[in-house]
This record gives sequence, structure tokens and C-alpha cells, in this order.
Amino acid sequence: MALTRRTRQRRDSEDSSESKDSRDTGTSLDPDDVRELEHELKRKKRELKSKEDRRFFATRRFLFPLGIILGVLLGFILIQPSDFTEFQAHLALLLDEYDISMPQLPQIDLPQLDLTRVEVEWRRFWANIPEPWKLNKNGLEFTVGDAMAARGLSAKHPVVLVPGIISTGLESWSTSPDFRAFFRQKLWGGFSMISQVTFNKEKWMASIMLDPNTGLDPPDVKVRAAEGIDAASSFIQGYWLWSKIVENLAVVNYDTNNLHLAPYDWRLSYYNLEVRDGYFSKLKATIEGFKARENRRVVLAAHSMGSTVFKWVESPLHGNGGPDWVEKHVEALVSIAGTHLGVAKAMSAFLSGEMKDTVQVHPAGAYVLERFFSRKERQKLFRSWAGSASMWIKGGDAVWGNVTWAPDDVANRNHTHGQLFAFRKSAISAGDEDADLRNMTASEAGAYVLAHTPTYFQKMIATNYSFGLERDEEVLKRNNLDHRKWTNPLESQLPNAPTTKIYCVYGHGKETERSYWYAHGEYEYDDIQPDTASPTCANTSDCTSPRTPLDMPMLRKSWIDSEFTHEALTPKVLNGVNMGEGDGTVSLLSLGAMCVEGWKRKRWNPAGMKVVTVELPHEPVLTIPRGGGTSSDHVDILGSIPLNEIILKIAAGVGDEIQDTFVSDIREYARRVQWD
Repeated sequence: MALTRRTRQRRDSEDSSESKDSRDTGTSLDPDDVRELEHELKRKKRELKSKEDRRFFATRRFLFPLGIILGVLLGFILIQPSDFTEFQAHLALLLDEYDISMPQLPQIDLPQLDLTRVEVEWRRFWANIPEPWKLNKNGLEFTVGDAMAARGLSAKHPVVLVPGIISTGLESWSTSPDFRAFFRQKLWGGFSMISQVTFNKEKWMASIMLDPNTGLDPPDVKVRAAEGIDAASSFIQGYWLWSKIVENLAVVNYDTNNLHLAPYDWRLSYYNLEVRDGYFSKLKATIEGFKARENRRVVLAAHSMGSTVFKWVESPLHGNGGPDWVEKHVEALVSIAGTHLGVAKAMSAFLSGEMKDTVQVHPAGAYVLERFFSRKERQKLFRSWAGSASMWIKGGDAVWGNVTWAPDDVANRNHTHGQLFAFRKSAISAGDEDADLRNMTASEAGAYVLAHTPTYFQKMIATNYSFGLERDEEVLKRNNLDHRKWTNPLESQLPNAPTTKIYCVYGHGKETERSYWYAHGEYEYDDIQPDTASPTCANTSDCTSPRTPLDMPMLRKSWIDSEFTHEALTPKVLNGVNMGEGDGTVSLLSLGAMCVEGWKRKRWNPAGMKVVTVELPHEPVLTIPRGGGTSSDHVDILGSIPLNEIILKIAAGVGDEIQDTFVSDIREYARRVQWD
């Protein structure tokens, strides 16, 4: 109102001045000018009044403090009391790294102040928070173990847990001056990884990459897998991995005396895991120790890439355990979401540094991804991690289909999954129409990836892996001594262990990337020109070219055609990715074909090991962030009720209760594979 009065006084003063001027000059104002002036004054009065009537809660003086308060409350909701120590430690390290010192506050002695009451109230508050806000819980902690204990079941067989790729935390042991600041810090997993990526990305990249030629540590860098059960219990505080299984096993009397988590540096090839870390020797010794102490065979529970059946222990050239070692020491192998026949996204990651997760993000997320990790940087990382190459798809066209058909194609399709890489003409850059581009099957795509990757990557593939399909039993027996064949169940045989059982447990019902639409463009490097003739590849590890052997040219850039989306097609196309069946990460063929058909054949399972397949439907609870106990997502399955029940039953000695259970058409798809 004061502003209105001042405006009115100013206006009256101006009117009086005008009248006085008019009298002094002996003239009068034009009526139209007077009306226009009155109209303008009324408009300004309305504007001033609207500003006065603006509610306080719409002003910045209210919204800014409100945002701070809400942010603090959200932080308290997501952080538990146990997090504060770690948070303070990381904050201290961050301040120290940038030479930031906090002012010293005067010490106040309050002997009567008892903070235990604060902690009690905090825990009571946390217990009453609605379930959707508990990102590190699924509401089912210990419940499966309680149910099994109520049945009278208890620990019987020792249990060894083998994590999948990227699950194990990695920490720096480098003592060189450039990397000494990272010593014993997590470079993969934990809050420290986030701070390193955000504030020191170049050194983080230099630490986490492997030497492209040796596949081992680069000079002055030493990174090793974290140890103990905590190495893969959670990826970061609040995002659990194996912790739910550990919790339920603990209820039925498992602890560190009969439970072991076997972390490993998943970046390394399997061969280099033994060369550098002696991983398989230590794992063999752990299992033998359990067997000697408990007088019980061991149950192995392995997730994703960790579920690959290792032949190292039997080989006289390596583990020297003999052909009956598995029979004597292993009760069962539980393959959890096993990548037996590879993962389609591995192919796109090696070719262009992309996968569904990177092309189906919000534009703001895409900016952050490119800002911190460009496609070229992702290519360098993926190609230096030889361990991830074990997930290259296996079996070629016999398993994954040809240009007109694939075993897992559905009726009334518009496009076949057999074309693993396909190109739209509209997505080929101008001037490139005459390029020899065609839609490629799995075998052709493998050769194409090798032809467009550096020499060191091709050599790594050739010396560590093989991705074909072998039907000759005599050749398969010889392959038992060839470490390149051991990650491929189609080129090696299961152990001679007729009483050891395999349980294949995986999810189904979540859209999974199966094949891709690619675009093709300008030269990737200015100093590299095309071959005079296209390279010829007999298989994924045997390429020839007019150039020096194994010196395939990186001709042109290729990238997923993310602009192509057509949800009405079959299969559905989302941002250049053809969606199929699976658990959200691994295709159904890879998850189940060997379990329901391949290992039923004597050539790959000469001892006739029993294989039980359990498919878990993906039926997440929408009000729980990670789906709760009925989620069968590739990672979240580790917290599902059915999987925990299966592991506990096998460990407690009642594995015979588990029978084949199917919710998909995997048996039909597997029969269509060209096994013979």
C-alpha cells in the first residue's frame, strides 16, 4: 500500500505541475491526450497491484529455501547412519585432494548431550518410510531363510559364490607418484569411483584400462579385485548385488567358515586371471579346503559371465586336477542368468561402443554420457577388457539364424533376428551408396567387427577365445586341453561328473536387445583409407586381407541408428535396437538353449550330467524400485524369492525338490537350432 500511495502522490504532483504549466502558458490539454494518459495510469496501477497480490509461496525467497530443505530431506532418506562415516571419509579425501581446508570451529564441551536418542529416533523414522523410498531394500530381507529354517533345513554343503562381469569391486594398489593418491581406493564400485570419474577422469581411465597388447596392467598401474564377501555384496551403497543371498544363507547357519565369495578382476581374460592372479588355483584350493573340512561336496552359485563352465581344473597342462576332480568336489553348479552362448550387446559394444543402455537415454543423459565418456572412449575401454570378450556370441549362424530366419523369430514378423546387423539405406551417409554394405548374420557380423577393430583387439580374440560350433566328438575331446575353447560350451565338453548337477535359473518376460539397425558414415581416422578389396573372414578369428595379416582397416564409422524407432513392427524397434525375449540383458537363446537341448546331447555332455532348467517370470512390483522379490531382471534376480529358495534348497541338501519349470517357448526355439 505504501507503494500505491507514493505512486498516487507522484501522479497528483505531476497532474498539479501540468495544470500549473497549462495556466502559466495559457493553454489546455487535448481531451484525447487526457484519456490516453488516464488509460496508461490505470494500466500501471493494475500492474502494481498484481505485483502486490503475488503470493509469497510463489516468490524466490520462498522457493529457494524450500528446495534446499527438500534436498536435505531426500538426502537423509537415501542415507542410512552407516553411510555417514564413509561419506565423511570421502569428503575429507576430496577436500584434501584439492587443498581445501575447513576452518576450525571452537570446541564446545557438552557432557550432558546424549546423541543416542537421536540415533534411536532416526532408526524409528527410517523404519516408517514407505517402501518405494528404500532403494537399498526389497522388503524381503531374511524371509526366505526364515521359511527354510522353519522347515528344519540347515547348512549342509559349503557354498562358493562367483560374481558376474562388472560385479566385483576393483581397487588401486598403485604406488607410483601419479597414482599414489588412489591407493586402496575403489576404482570400480563405491562412492570413490563416482568422485574419481567426476573430478579425475583421465587418471581414472588410465588406471582402469588394461594394456592393449599384454592384456595385463599398464606400466606403473596396479589394480586388483577387492576381497571378501563385501567385494560383490553391493555395487555401491544402496545398490545390492549378492547381499540378499548372503542374508538368507546366514539364517540357515552359513558364515565365513562354510560360505565363500570368489571375486575376480573381470577385465582380464580367463587365461590372464590365472597368469596374473592365480585365480583358479586359489579357487581350487578353497573348494578342496571346504571338502576336506566339511566332508561335503561344494555348491557353486555363479551369475552371468561367472557361470561359464571352467575346464582349467581338469587339464593336466593347467590345474592338473584330473578327470574326476569335479565329481569328487562339486555337488552342483547353479547357473544364474548364465551367458552360455554370449550376449548380443557385446557385439555392438566392441564395434561402436554402444548398446541399448546408451542409445535409449534422455537427451540430457546422452549429453552427460558423451561429456564424460564419448563413444570412442567407451570403445577403448571395452576393447581393452579382454574378459568381456568371453561374452561374444557363440555358434554363428547355426544358433543365431541366417538372413531369412532365426530360431527365436516369432510368427508374422516384419524382420528376422538372423540379421544381427542391418542397415537402412536412408541411414547410409551421402556418397557411400556404392559401399559393399549388406545386412549381416552373426558370423558375418563377427567378421565385420574384427575388420573394424584395432590389431591388438584381433590378436587378443585369436589367442584367448573361439566362438564356433564343433560337432566332432574327437575334436571336442582334444579341445579339453585348449584354453581358447573353454568359455564356449559348443566347442568343449562338460566335466566327467555324472552325479554333479547343473541348475540353469534365469528370468524371462523383459524386452531384451537381440539385433540392431546400424548407420554408416565418414572415415573414422583421416590417415586410414579403405582396403582395395573387402577383407575375407573364414570365421571370427581367421581374417585375411590385402594388408598385413591381422591388420584389418578401421574403414568407416558405424553407429546404432538411434533415430529409427518403429514399435508397430515385429520385432519392435526402439532407437535402432530390435527387441526380443530374455531377461533384459541376455537373450533367451543364450540363457536356455544349452540347458534344454545342447547339454542333453552326449557330444557336449558325455557323462550325462543332470541339467534342470527353471525359468522365472518377470513380474516386478511397481511400487518397489527394483521390482521386489518377483523381479527376474538380469541383476535383480539375485534378490528374487524363487532364486533364493532354489539356492538354499540345494545348499541344504534338498535339491531334488527342484524340477524343470518353463514360462517361455525356449524348448521350441532350442529345437530349431542346427545342432547336427
